Amino acid sequence: MIRFQAFFDFYLKSSIHVALSVYALVRMTQFMFEIPYDEPIALFSFFGTIVGYNFVKYDALARTKKRMMRNELKIIALFSFFSFLAVGFYFFKLQRITQLISLAVLFLTLLYTLPFFPNKKNARNWAGVKIYIVSLCWVGVTVVLPVLNAEIAITSDFYLKCIQRFILVFVLILIFEILDLTNDDPHLKTVPQQIGINRTKVLGYLLMLLFCLLEFFNSNANDFIDFGFFTFSLQLIIAVIVALLLYFSNQNRSKYYTLFWTESVPILWWLLVVLV
Repeated sequence: MIRFQAFFDFYLKSSIHVALSVYALVRMTQFMFEIPYDEPIALFSFFGTIVGYNFVKYDALARTKKRMMRNELKIIALFSFFSFLAVGFYFFKLQRITQLISLAVLFLTLLYTLPFFPNKKNARNWAGVKIYIVSLCWVGVTVVLPVLNAEIAITSDFYLKCIQRFILVFVLILIFEILDLTNDDPHLKTVPQQIGINRTKVLGYLLMLLFCLLEFFNSNANDFIDFGFFTFSLQLIIAVIVALLLYFSNQNRSKYYTLFWTESVPILWWLLVVLV
């Protein structure tokens, strides 16, 4: 039991779980736009998430001079290194435009982590900005990159899916911010810090309602009985699950509430497509 707990914690700390969430959303985008499985972009996103998230987490850890188990950190660093090699391998298999956009996402990640200007904090510490940068990065990786790499036409559906994906990630981050309310620096001005927990939850419910309603503007809405009904039903299920996670979120929840259950939502969404 102890070994399983240690393995599970490593699974979360090494960012494998969040990488699976990103991979799942990439596959959802491919499903929505009827794109055949594109291994380079799917695995580039998976390994890129591991590298990016571990860099963000452990760079910050080093800067604040906190301590953790040395062996565990070394294993995560080694795992991240091999993931970085995989990122490089799949990067050169992408279309040129996809490579350029992925570099833009990388810049946002670095901006979020590193202070680019003397005596200035990184974007993570900019008041009220964190949630928007993270949401934009997820939209870029899970919607923009797969569509561009498939070289399909950019239509109104593309922009619609970008908005929906932004909303989904934004609300999921709200759950994180509610749980972290006690520990977050007041100067961060997270949404719960600015409007309170109850209003944050109401905001999340309204956004998830909008997340569902926007599906009626999809070009497949005319064929609602077939493909449109199926995708809308799945989105409604996911919206209800997110709303429930948001409703039961509070500052006393364990770290697994967000690090595992909340980040499992995209994985569940994709599994519903695969299994149903």
